[in-house]
Amino acid sequence: MSERRADLVVSSLLKYVTDLNEVKGLGFCVSIAHAEFMCRYFNEHGILSIFLSGKSSDEERKTAKGRLVGGEVHFIFVVDIYNEGVDIPEVNTVLFLHPTESLTIFLQQLGRGLRLSEGKDCLTVLDFIGQANKRYNFEDKFAALLSNTTRSVTRESKDGFVSAPKGCYIQMEKKAAKYILNNIRTSYGNTAGLVARAANFTEDSGQALTLSNFLDYYHLDPRSLYKFATFSRICARADAWEDFAEPLEDTLTKAFSKLGVIDSRRWIAFLLDLLPRLGDVDFSKLSEVEKRMLQMFYVTTWGKPVEDWANDEVLGNLHALSHNPVLLGELLDLLRYQYEQSDFIDEPVELGFDCPLDLHCTYTRDQQLVALDFMKPTTVREGVKWLPEKGLDVFFVTLNKADKDYSPTTMYKDYSVNESLFHWQSQSTTAVDSPTGQRYIHHRERGSKVLLFVREFKSDRITGGAAAYTFLGTANYVKHEGSRPMNITWRLDRPIPAKFLKKTNKLVVG
Repeated sequence: MSERRADLVVSSLLKYVTDLNEVKGLGFCVSIAHAEFMCRYFNEHGILSIFLSGKSSDEERKTAKGRLVGGEVHFIFVVDIYNEGVDIPEVNTVLFLHPTESLTIFLQQLGRGLRLSEGKDCLTVLDFIGQANKRYNFEDKFAALLSNTTRSVTRESKDGFVSAPKGCYIQMEKKAAKYILNNIRTSYGNTAGLVARAANFTEDSGQALTLSNFLDYYHLDPRSLYKFATFSRICARADAWEDFAEPLEDTLTKAFSKLGVIDSRRWIAFLLDLLPRLGDVDFSKLSEVEKRMLQMFYVTTWGKPVEDWANDEVLGNLHALSHNPVLLGELLDLLRYQYEQSDFIDEPVELGFDCPLDLHCTYTRDQQLVALDFMKPTTVREGVKWLPEKGLDVFFVTLNKADKDYSPTTMYKDYSVNESLFHWQSQSTTAVDSPTGQRYIHHRERGSKVLLFVREFKSDRITGGAAAYTFLGTANYVKHEGSRPMNITWRLDRPIPAKFLKKTNKLVVG
């Protein structure tokens, strides 16, 4: 079997490499014995090779590098070395001969071949996946190579990896593609795959089974877990945690996937402080901004806004959280995890009242609207909402509109021109001389503000539900063209950060 697999490596190398005499390659092996075997097999087939391991001396490594660069040998088979800190820019071929569970190590090994060197036109990477453990994480391995992470790896594979970076090409042989897609489906695509990972987590990782450890180790977005069940239920099914029965499980399971996108540290800090002591809180005495933040949480969890904080049903729902200790504990763990994941500076936006919406943070439509004191969020069907009491025009922009979701009259042209200018197309019925059109043009003189919320796609790529929006802040009218619809250029008060700019630019999402 070893020789058959080695023969496959050699034949694949001959198939994909143009000139074997020009190859300067590294082969990453699973053990010293494996590296020795591959070296011997290659030499027996006329491909001059040597091997190194973590036990090799500095002098042996230096000599090996010189022999590879000089063309005396074409491959160095290695184990436990050449992950990081070793620079051989001339390497133009990399062989992955064993599955690497760590995404970091995989990228470090790949990086050995990505150095620029004179006369080096490209890097050829051959990854021999083999029959990897069913828990092996293929999805993140491929996602790390793609420039557009909003598309699933499954979709990319079927479409020929169209989101690979410019100048890169990913090709999977038919049998490998089938195996990888099945692996992705069984690893994360159902509850059983997650339960299996939870059952073996401590053995696989050497870490305690916690929500944050689980998400980090498998590079999971919380939503990919919560579209199936709570983490507590998954662990209970895996017999890794004690079983439990709590009355709010159905309610919180639905809420967690929406709470798994929040990234406002102000809002998270408020919830982390309030939720553990709900039984002792007089909600009527909360400040206005605190009531708005609690309102955002309530509408997310129970699906409707609060009209009266003294209402028995409202109080009963909130106090019930205290009687669900397992799931309340998980909720707090999720919030802490989200707080730690925030990698940008969020800040309040001046709207004329104490508003909890923070710049460049992510919110669902209902969360945004109740934060602006609009208590009938489900009635908003269009992408615009005028709030006369607040003097606010709220725009909900979906950048990438799929034909099946939008009629020709709503396929608006919305995109960022640069980090400060945003091109937006009004509804098809909005004329320049209409009250709405005039309000857009003269909003500054009339004292109203324009708020811009943007999402890339209508549906969340992970959960399949409605996608949340990123708050780009307030914007000011610059110019317009046309009527019915109006094409308006807005200038944002705060520039779009680089991490969002690529998604909002027309060239990427048009």
